Amino acid sequence: MDSRKLCYNWIGNGKQLIMDLESMRKHYQLGTLEVENLIELPYLQLEAWLEHAATTSLTEPNAMVLATAGRQGEPSARTVLLKQLDSRGLVWFSHWGSRKGREINENPWASVCFSWPLLERQVVVRGLVHRLSDDDNDRYWKSRPRANQLGSSSSPQSQPIPSREWLEERIDGLEAAHPGPIPRPRTWGGMRLVPKEWEFWQGGPGRVHDRFLYQLENDAWKITRLAP
Repeated sequence: MDSRKLCYNWIGNGKQLIMDLESMRKHYQLGTLEVENLIELPYLQLEAWLEHAATTSLTEPNAMVLATAGRQGEPSARTVLLKQLDSRGLVWFSHWGSRKGREINENPWASVCFSWPLLERQVVVRGLVHRLSDDDNDRYWKSRPRANQLGSSSSPQSQPIPSREWLEERIDGLEAAHPGPIPRPRTWGGMRLVPKEWEFWQGGPGRVHDRFLYQLENDAWKITRLAP
């Protein structure tokens, strides 16, 4: 089984399969990254890598891990989908009353991470989060499939619920109540991460990876190579 080893622990009269995590390794060999290969504007560099990722067999290449922390500094992370990207930043949509929404309200600093192991690439972006306007939220909401609208409207995201059946009943009730358009919940909308730093990573042989950091200085992006 490639470079992985299988180990067993005996528990009672049976055995439990345990992966040997220490022996798991991947030899990065797809290429290198040089500063002259990078686009001057980081959002265009991310756009280029996203377009490449979209041509592969990757599932949801626009998925990114969003890390937030509340007032006490305790971090939390989850996967969200990038829905808009331009010079203003990166946008995803969610409930503002969710854990991420509450933490961003307390502490607007956040970070997102795109990981594409198939391409041996990673991108990390750090910055401040701002809410989108009602007009922008309504425009995107109307573009969503009806089933997605029903799910978002019915879910008290991040709150305890008694069962899946309870949630499905709420969805059925909302659909019956709105044979026409589903109204956007006032607690649902977009969040834009306005970047202060971007880091682009390309895997390399022998763990000699290529890492480049974009930092905003005097309204221009400075690019610095970092040690792997």
